[in-house]
Amino acid sequence: MMGGSETYGRFIERPFATLVEEQINQQIVNLGSVNAGVDAYARDPAILNICAGAKASVLQITGAQNMSNRLYIVHPRRNDRFLRASPLLKNLFRDVDFTEFNFTRHMLNTLQEVSPERFTLVIEELRAAWLARMRFVAESLPGAKILLHAGREPLPKVLPEQGMGSDPLFIDQGLVAQLKPCFTDLVQVVASEEARTQGADSLCYGPLEEGAAKHTLGPKFHAEVARALAPKLQALMA
Repeated sequence: MMGGSETYGRFIERPFATLVEEQINQQIVNLGSVNAGVDAYARDPAILNICAGAKASVLQITGAQNMSNRLYIVHPRRNDRFLRASPLLKNLFRDVDFTEFNFTRHMLNTLQEVSPERFTLVIEELRAAWLARMRFVAESLPGAKILLHAGREPLPKVLPEQGMGSDPLFIDQGLVAQLKPCFTDLVQVVASEEARTQGADSLCYGPLEEGAAKHTLGPKFHAEVARALAPKLQALMA
């Protein structure tokens, strides 16, 4: 299983990968990483080599902001970390000092505030790069493969005209429809009201992590994801 913070199970004692393993009695390798984008897998031969021995793979849909592209470079492992802007992006936003940014979301929020019109070009580049990178990963995975959307809200039909939108950033149903032929199945899990309101008391975190924990879906959500994935994987590996 590959994906971001949800797949990794940040603050979760038993993330959905562990629950699925118990339900289908098959060994599962959790390759999730906090704040990972598709670059964490597309550019890591070691991970793709691990997946080469799998009967089935699950790839979580992550946002298009946390990946290197023609406009900017992110950290190869901590994909939410902004490293540098390309000459193309600097030329597009001459009025922005890119040395001020450490994180992709902060940088993108600023670019949108500076010029919503020019920011549409950034979104187009991120979406095109995301689609190409996801296709590459899918083609690198042998056997059955599931594309997973797991979050608070369903994927939007189209991107909002204003604002950054919700996670996964810049991904809508139309973009995922272009990717579906590369996968055996698409599983979409939207957190129930009970899961969304479970609260941070069910999580495992330290005193300095309370802020991040408050925005994390807890064990009930992971149970919902496991219930959706387990029968699909069991059938694919039968």
